[in-house]
Amino acid sequence: MRWSEVMTPVRMRRVAVVVPHPALRDTLVRIAEAGCVELDRVEEAAPGAAAQRLQRLQARPEAPATAPAGTALPAPGAASLALSAPDLDELEQHRDLGLLAGEAQLEERARGAVVRGEVAALAGWCPAAEVPRLARRLAAAGGALVPLRPPPGADPPTQLRPGPSASFAPLVTTYGTPPYTDVDPSWPAGITYVAMFGIMFGDVGHGALLLLGALALRLGRPRGLARYRRLWPFLAGAGSAAVLAGVAYGEFFGPTGVLPVLWLSPLASPARLLAAAVVLGAGLLALAHAAGAVNRWREGGPGKALYAASGCAGLLFFLGFALSAAGLVLHRPDLAVPGAVLAAAGLALVAAGLFRATAGGFAGLAETVVRLFDVVVRAATNTLSFARLAAFGLTHAALADLVWRGTAGLAGRGAAGLAGAVALFAVGTAASFALEALVAGVQALRLEFYEIFSRLFETEGRPFRPWHVPLAAPAEAEREVAACSPG
Repeated sequence: MRWSEVMTPVRMRRVAVVVPHPALRDTLVRIAEAGCVELDRVEEAAPGAAAQRLQRLQARPEAPATAPAGTALPAPGAASLALSAPDLDELEQHRDLGLLAGEAQLEERARGAVVRGEVAALAGWCPAAEVPRLARRLAAAGGALVPLRPPPGADPPTQLRPGPSASFAPLVTTYGTPPYTDVDPSWPAGITYVAMFGIMFGDVGHGALLLLGALALRLGRPRGLARYRRLWPFLAGAGSAAVLAGVAYGEFFGPTGVLPVLWLSPLASPARLLAAAVVLGAGLLALAHAAGAVNRWREGGPGKALYAASGCAGLLFFLGFALSAAGLVLHRPDLAVPGAVLAAAGLALVAAGLFRATAGGFAGLAETVVRLFDVVVRAATNTLSFARLAAFGLTHAALADLVWRGTAGLAGRGAAGLAGAVALFAVGTAASFALEALVAGVQALRLEFYEIFSRLFETEGRPFRPWHVPLAAPAEAEREVAACSPG
């Protein structure tokens, strides 16, 4: 896979399924089992025969006298399909909610078919890589999978790519679904998140605890958290970032003196840490602007990319703003003046783009001025917002220092003092670890969403929801075949 493909959603194809009408059910069963097609559906259609029976059973939760003793009712969402069409009356009699739910879904998809004589056709979306495999699967049922041109104005659904970056995908999907044409920022967002988390949670000992937690999650322990197993790389990344920052800070369960300070001690050099956090934030915002310019180009072409506040114009303004601010802080007119010129040019392009989006006239001018003021204020406040990386890094170091000072003070007071020191270290470390992990996680997420993602995305896409219903278990299928057989 090329690197450019890693940064884009899964490529989708508009497809049509063409099949002889008598083979429609068999074809739909194969599509449902494959689980890689999102079929177009008919909105507000009347429920079919299977759906009506399912509704009646759900309205009467008591088990009928004809049900076999000890029969467990399947969960309503556990839909399944039989290879051959079952007898719906038998399914209702045996309260087989799973197969009835599967047949109800199949009926709903079948209503979306366009029938012309003996031929039925359905349309939908399918990942381009899955089209050949699905075509072979449908050919066995006498059907054909035909690639189509997307209808004008229709945006394909978005499916973020699987693989190592899938652990970071929840960061993106929690904020929203990226449009199909935009970049997939999963792995850059994940790396940025764990880096910011590590700066605020910099401690080798605490980071090692996170790495142990990631290992336990990777091994499926505890079992209650097994469903989060795929997030273990995310937790491992956060732990690794915390360890690296702890090495730079010289922190090992606080300023214990076990490690030397390689860069700075947060409590001894808060101003340097604050400046580094703001500079890092400016760099991240510049990268977000650059990615936003790529998205605007893909969404609306070069014109939108040039004039958008989250495009090239915004990037030019922000780079000039940052250069000018650096020149003022460092007393370097050779930086401040060119930076001011770049910022003015970028701001002029942003103003032109904003005014073009209005109705014009005095009202449009007033709206442009207000929105332009917001662009300037956001550039300053969003950059300074990254100072929280230093602030919460200092808080974490201060809490660890407090626990260590108390531990060291009790350790020299005999056996009772030693026991108290051990208890204080254990309880204090656990409390500071839990509190600071929560705070660092929330603050890193806040910076990711409000400062970075707000520049990446202007619109929201639609998630790809393929239709997937598994086949019934062999034993269950055999029971249904026997129930539907005559005699």
